[in-house]
Amino acid sequence: MTTLSRSANIIAIWISLISNLLLTGIKIIVGFLFNSQVLIADGVHNAGDVIATIAALGSAQVAKKPKDSDHPYGHGRAEIIGSAMVAIIMLFAALFIAYHSIESFLHPAAEASYIALIAAAISLIWKQCLYFYCIHFGKKENSKSLIATAYDHLADVYASIAAVTGIGAALIGEKYSIGILSYGDALAGILVAYFVIRLAYHMGKEAVDILMDKLVAPEKLLQYEELVFSVPEVMRIDRIRAREHGTYVIIDIRVGIPAHLSVQEGHDISRKIKQTIMERHQNVQEVLIHINPWYAEEDTDLLAK
Repeated sequence: MTTLSRSANIIAIWISLISNLLLTGIKIIVGFLFNSQVLIADGVHNAGDVIATIAALGSAQVAKKPKDSDHPYGHGRAEIIGSAMVAIIMLFAALFIAYHSIESFLHPAAEASYIALIAAAISLIWKQCLYFYCIHFGKKENSKSLIATAYDHLADVYASIAAVTGIGAALIGEKYSIGILSYGDALAGILVAYFVIRLAYHMGKEAVDILMDKLVAPEKLLQYEELVFSVPEVMRIDRIRAREHGTYVIIDIRVGIPAHLSVQEGHDISRKIKQTIMERHQNVQEVLIHINPWYAEEDTDLLAK
């Protein structure tokens, strides 16, 4: 990732942080003034987003540090840790929302407010714009912390949709004396919790997979294999593994080349393999290659069998 790209990512996270601070204040104040459980819960969720965005900002700052003697592969996994922290915060926020909403069913339905509806609608539009903005830059630069921030915004979009629907249903229930709709606000809070828990689970699973060095997708490995075999001197691939390391990928390869080639020729072939892969895949930062000797008789023996 270039310095310019990292700066753009950090700016996007700062925009998210300021937006979350403003929305937290708007939702909690309006929620308490007009006794909207879903808006209060959504505001608390936004307060959690502030912490999550700070975590994403901190991890992005660490991830941009260059390699050093203690971290020869760079600091890319800091973004994965930040992503995992965002997932944990989202999970706790979802549980809080669910508790608050279920508790609301034990009390008389609160009077719905058009001000609360407008606040929820503003949040919906605002968060949808932030999601598109962050997911665009996050995927473009493969920034896990920014993608996590984008999904956090998406969770807020779900929350705001549920809030608008719930408050709207409550307003309709009051106008036409439909008792069950008066609890639309509380029911919306439960739906919010469900969607946020789903997002938190998928984000957390992806972060754990990367931290546990899970291999990249099989189709990616096939692409790497094709590029390795495009080097004429490569006779076989004994092993190929690739793992994500934050914003970039590290590949380990063992290949067989004709045994009669010199050490210098083997070195040149390794360099050619590395260049071929890294030219086609900009997110590959390191290709570790081990050369094994290959003998023509091996293929002859296999054909005989």
